[in-house]
Amino acid sequence: MFFFLSKAIDFLVMPLSIILLFLVYGFFAKNNKRKKWAIGLALISLYLTSNSYLVIKALNAWEPKVTSMQQIQGTYDVGVLLSGGLIAGSKPYSDLVSIGDNGDRVLQTFRLYKAGKIKKILITGASLEYQMKLRKGETREAAALMVQWGVPASDIMFEEKARNTRENAKYSAAILKQKFPSGRYMLITSAFHMRRARGCFEKAGIKVDIFPADYHGGYNDISFNTLVIPDANAFADFSILWHELVGYIVYKIAGYS
Repeated sequence: MFFFLSKAIDFLVMPLSIILLFLVYGFFAKNNKRKKWAIGLALISLYLTSNSYLVIKALNAWEPKVTSMQQIQGTYDVGVLLSGGLIAGSKPYSDLVSIGDNGDRVLQTFRLYKAGKIKKILITGASLEYQMKLRKGETREAAALMVQWGVPASDIMFEEKARNTRENAKYSAAILKQKFPSGRYMLITSAFHMRRARGCFEKAGIKVDIFPADYHGGYNDISFNTLVIPDANAFADFSILWHELVGYIVYKIAGYS
């Protein structure tokens, strides 16, 4: 029930959905004052959420600070890699594998392994049912890519039931407690997702250190372009941030993180 409810909430609270609702209300409103308010709110919301300067500042405030390899002390028994956007899928009639929107997680996991910072890799997350049957889900594709890069297949483990972050933590915790009961664990996921993910793992009784990947924040100066001209990429980044903020709040209320 939680899984389906969360997907419904996703649709209703996303910035584009909210802006469209304002516009639809304004279109059908008979009261001129309400019509103007609705359209005005839609325009203001669209401007703020597509302002690259403001969006990057918001992302910088939300995402954890960058962790460098030099800052990592010792070696971790397991690096836990959260799936979801790791692999975009194999191209038809070819062996070309496309990295997904969150594919930087795979690269950073590989770097951690090759640098001797993690001994084993646990990739967690379910894919579409038909992909799972063919063993072609993104967990398997990401693993195959790392094996091609030189990671022994024996050092990669899988958890392939989790459909969301809560289940990532729940099912991964069961594996870690069974196979590495007193181990050290490194959590690897996108920087924007790290707060919620870390909270879920700690709620599941797993203490983790973090290695954020896939940063969406950055640096930009105040200029005419960043303050005045709407940016579609900024709107996309804000949508990701907003989705994560809503998810974080919902998980906190539900007691999942």
